[in-house]
Amino acid sequence: MPEPLRVILADDHEIVRSGLRMVLEAAGNIEIVAEAGTADDAVRYVLGHKPDVLVLDLNMPGTPSLETLPQVNEASPDTAVVVLTMQSGTAFAREALRAGVRGYVLKESAGAELVQALRTAADGGTYLTPSLGARLATEPEVPELPDGITSREAEVLSLLALGHTNAEIGDRLHLSRRTVESHRASLQSKTGCATRAELVRYALDHQLLEAAEQD
Repeated sequence: MPEPLRVILADDHEIVRSGLRMVLEAAGNIEIVAEAGTADDAVRYVLGHKPDVLVLDLNMPGTPSLETLPQVNEASPDTAVVVLTMQSGTAFAREALRAGVRGYVLKESAGAELVQALRTAADGGTYLTPSLGARLATEPEVPELPDGITSREAEVLSLLALGHTNAEIGDRLHLSRRTVESHRASLQSKTGCATRAELVRYALDHQLLEAAEQD
C-alpha cells in the first residue's frame, strides 16, 4: 500500500473545506494534514507539514493567493499547488500556470476531477479542468498587461474607473473589501498613481476598460 497523499486545504469558507475533506478522504489514500482560511496561513502550514499537495482557493482575504506561491515554494519545494476556484477565465488560468501551479480545477467540477488533479500534480504532471484546457488551446492569449499588473488587478482597476466602490467591486468579484483595498494599493504602487482620478486616466490610456464594459 503506497503512502497516503498528504494534502493541505486552503479556502476561506469552512463549509467548502468540510465538503472537500469528505470528497478527498472518501477517494482513499489521501490524508488532510491541515486546513487554512487564508493564503498566509496556508504558507505557515506548508512550512510545518511539507505536504505533497496544497489545494489553494484563488480568492481569500489577506495576501492574494498567487502572490504567496514563492513563499510556498521556499517553504516546501516539493509541494505541488492545485488551484480550486470559481474563476473560469483563461487569463486567470494562464496567470496561475505561469506562477507555477500544477493544477487548475473549477469548483463546479470539484469531485473526481480534484482527486485526479491532486494525484497528477503529486506525480509531477499538470491538470486542467478539460473544458478550460480546451479554451486555453483555442483562445488567443491576451497581450501582457503594463507595469506588472495582474489580471485580477486589471479587473479591479477597470471597475474602479467605471465608478464602482470598493464594496461593489468586492461583491462583483467575490472578494473581501480588504482584498480589494490591497489590490488598489498594489495598483497605486505599480502605476505611480496616487489618486482615483489618476487611476482612471491610467485605465483609459491603457485601454483597460473594455473587458469591464463588455461584462
